Amino acid sequence: MDYSYAPGRNHLFVPGPVNIPEQVTRAMNRNNEDYRSPAVPAMTKTLLEDVKKIFKTTIGTPFMFPTTGTGAWESALTNTLSPGDRTVSFLLGQFSLLWIDQQQRLKFNVDVVESEWGQGANLEILASKLAADTDHTIKAVCIVHNETATGVTNNLAAVRDILDHYKHPALFLVDGVSSICALDFRMDEWGIDVALTGSQKALSLPTGMGIVCASPKALEASKTAKSVRVFFDWNDYLKFYKIGTYWPYTPSIQLLYGLRAALDLIFEEGLDNVIARHTRLAKATRLAVEAWGLKNCTQKEEWFSDTVTAVVVPPYIDSAEIVRRGWKRYNLSLGLGLNKVAGKVFRIGHLGNLNELQLLGCLAGVEMILKDVGYPVKLGIGVAAASAFLQNTIPMIPSRI
Repeated sequence: MDYSYAPGRNHLFVPGPVNIPEQVTRAMNRNNEDYRSPAVPAMTKTLLEDVKKIFKTTIGTPFMFPTTGTGAWESALTNTLSPGDRTVSFLLGQFSLLWIDQQQRLKFNVDVVESEWGQGANLEILASKLAADTDHTIKAVCIVHNETATGVTNNLAAVRDILDHYKHPALFLVDGVSSICALDFRMDEWGIDVALTGSQKALSLPTGMGIVCASPKALEASKTAKSVRVFFDWNDYLKFYKIGTYWPYTPSIQLLYGLRAALDLIFEEGLDNVIARHTRLAKATRLAVEAWGLKNCTQKEEWFSDTVTAVVVPPYIDSAEIVRRGWKRYNLSLGLGLNKVAGKVFRIGHLGNLNELQLLGCLAGVEMILKDVGYPVKLGIGVAAASAFLQNTIPMIPSRI
């Protein structure tokens, strides 16, 4: 029974959790199984090989934890670092703030590089810190690839270039929770040592699986890292990888079958095509926002996110009322402004298993909501701008040509 029924389907446009494809829902609609039977290890083996593809790595070792992105963060940190280790971490929105908080609570010495919310990571400061660190006291550089609170995407290739320029051995740890499977992500090429994502974002699964991928350098670091870890210990997983049973404790059988179906859909569409679709949807959204006469929270085009757009509202409008009105009247779920931008922005998530007509429905709903709360928008103007762009850029569906 729904908590609060509304006819039709909920239009889910928060930047995660996202829409779950029917194929994935059907795949998960099954009874429990004995995870020690031959079937589950056989499926797990193929999943471990296939998740490497979404990270674009051939040398990384993946771990699939029954957890959220927060747990994946903890796994990345505690397996590679020791209490007191110095990290450089970028604060530019709510989720980078939370990761910094976790690092501090785990007793790391966090060197925070703060940017105005709506700006990307300040890489000039990173360069100066690495240049001054001739004793190599910095053990890790931690960065959120895509900050969903503000709709900012950071340039990971540039971070790697800076590390290489100064020949600095610090580990490169990346939160790819709202980027992997939606934005261009190249673990091997960009020399990322630990990357992580969550099932409820671009993979279009329910919440509950955190996927971490570790480079050989990160695995080597885990041998001497002294942080306390139990549930998230990579070594426990590696022991069972060698045995061939893969799981040190009970996995979510249903999520494993869901992941299998989700990966199959991504590979059928083609990962590069998935990324191009997200680029297309994001551009259409930004064109609509511009047509409404509103501004993007993200201050420069180079930082625009292709998975979420944070829209700044005029001072006389409470953005939380836009979100409330969308849910109460139009069965449309939009993202709230968080922390420093609470009441100032609302967020349109455009990631996961989502197509252009679904997005246009969302944009039409936003226009009606804006009208409801007193913003002088001409109905249809944003939808028209987005439609004009999409009509000229949507490719034919490959399976239907």
